[in-house]
Amino acid sequence: MAKFDKIFRESLENPEEFWAKAAQGIDWYKECDKVLDGSHPPFYRWFVGGEMNTCFNAVDRHVEQGRGDQVAIIYDSPVTDTIDKITYLELRDRVALFAGALQDLGVARGDTVIIYMPMIPEAAVAMLACARLGAIHSVVFGGFAANELAIRIDHAQPKVIVFASGALEGKKTLAYKPLIDKAIELADHKPQNCVIFQRPFLTADLSEDRDLDWRDLTAKAKPVDCVPVQATDPLYILYTSGTTGMPKGVMRDNGGHAVALNWSMKNIYDVDAGDVYWAASDVGWVVGHSYIVYGPLFKGCTTIFYEGKPVGTPDAGAFWRVIAEHGVKVLFTAPTAFRAIKKEDPDGELFKQYDLEKFEALYLAGERLDPDTYYWATDLLHLPVIDHWWQTETGWAIVANSRGIEELPVKPGSATKPVPGYDVRILDHEGNELGPNQEGNVVVRLPLPPGTLVSLWRDDEKFVKSYMSNFQGYYETSDGGFIDEDGYVFIMGRMDDVINIAGHRLSTGAMEEIIASHQDVAECAVFGVHDQLKGEQPVGLVVLKAGVKRDEEELNRELVAMVREKIGPIACYKKTCVVANLPKTRSGKILRSTMRSIANGKEYRMPSTILDASVLGEITDALVGMGYPEK
Repeated sequence: MAKFDKIFRESLENPEEFWAKAAQGIDWYKECDKVLDGSHPPFYRWFVGGEMNTCFNAVDRHVEQGRGDQVAIIYDSPVTDTIDKITYLELRDRVALFAGALQDLGVARGDTVIIYMPMIPEAAVAMLACARLGAIHSVVFGGFAANELAIRIDHAQPKVIVFASGALEGKKTLAYKPLIDKAIELADHKPQNCVIFQRPFLTADLSEDRDLDWRDLTAKAKPVDCVPVQATDPLYILYTSGTTGMPKGVMRDNGGHAVALNWSMKNIYDVDAGDVYWAASDVGWVVGHSYIVYGPLFKGCTTIFYEGKPVGTPDAGAFWRVIAEHGVKVLFTAPTAFRAIKKEDPDGELFKQYDLEKFEALYLAGERLDPDTYYWATDLLHLPVIDHWWQTETGWAIVANSRGIEELPVKPGSATKPVPGYDVRILDHEGNELGPNQEGNVVVRLPLPPGTLVSLWRDDEKFVKSYMSNFQGYYETSDGGFIDEDGYVFIMGRMDDVINIAGHRLSTGAMEEIIASHQDVAECAVFGVHDQLKGEQPVGLVVLKAGVKRDEEELNRELVAMVREKIGPIACYKKTCVVANLPKTRSGKILRSTMRSIANGKEYRMPSTILDASVLGEITDALVGMGYPEK
């Protein structure tokens, strides 16, 4: 039996023994009483009774082991022309001091703190300081609009909000303070304090009695030690788009999260303590939590905080410069980044200017890796290009080529095989298991391994309804795909109405709510269409109210502005078409999946419940007029 197959089988047949062994890679104040508590399915709990601290495992223990002089974080910011290196000792001292500052504001174990920051080291300091105190952080992507932030403030109910004065987006300066002020104004819940980190290029005015300056606060603070917490205590909340406008607060625990991520660094990515690891993402997304901050630091790696883009800061050679300059061993990013690089530098001329002698592998995730991009990257790099698949909810890879165990042959279009701990199956809509190469619902048999979501914040009922109710005994991924005769998993796309834009999951339902609020719109549908650069782009079809006539370009501009204001530019909403009717079932359900198939040039089955089949012809003509399907 091959090495990988043996380890994978052990993980499913003896999960408690498997993860108890993995837990030895983490420092515990008290070892657990029970590795897995399955007494209340689907609410499984790992390492019950164990006591530890996430910040200690990410920072302090490396200092205590004599590696305080090793660089923990490299901050590389082409947008501010800054490179800064922070050792583990320096990081521990900064985190301990900021934790003391938060403690002075009344933040304690179990309290929540919202962090609204760009890609700067202070974001990691704030996250780790919360973990140090046993407080629960919720990082909100700095590009989200005030309305989205307000929803998260009301749901998480933070005692404190920590934010930066602003960010640089290309050549534009984005001020965060007006967004924070507007969000707090909109929210019912009012935080006691806001802590603002002033950036050199933008100083924000402080609101009296609420806002405090980061530097002033830490100047008065005293460093504090790590607070022991239960392994099952919450570490963070991360909001992810649901199919309705209300985001879901994915809740991660401390113990299982630390064990799983520490294990994954070697076994999936094949990195060790001292290696330089770079996840080119943002702390506002799950990749930023798992593989910019926590995973690499648990392992004792050097992690890179990159404040820039794959192209344009200054050119499509930006990634190669960072890899060469800092001796990166493994890069993890989204296929979108490589499609952008390929578009700007198709022959790899910029790539040839750099020496990438320490670079060993490229990992891609966040959306499906199309074979064209896979072959381009492979031909350019002559190194392993690894597609792997996971979700905000799981926190780490479900399917991957686990190079640290055994590198398996690649099949373009597949993320390779399930990772140890994940029992992946393909079911039809009735819950029957399908055979090789039969496409259906991708599910994972319970219990999920450590590090995955334990519930949704303040909503156990929605947790069960969203993930556990359609297929009893399984976690529903909401992705469709198949497993071939060799056990390789192929993920084909979302089964619901959440679309994937450049690796970011966004709700079409939320966009529809905004568009439907326009005074001239009677009804609308938003769905994702294939986009060569970003994976998917949202397209809107609207039916105008009776008697209303509008210039289509002008209406489109208004709707684009509305979506941008409410969700943010990340939504990438740009195209609207006015139609006479939307295709519906007799019960009134809009046939979004059918329209998506038409727009993407895919075959579709005429729904038996369709109210008026002739409407599909009108929709096809409208989409062709918009340039879909892509030639």
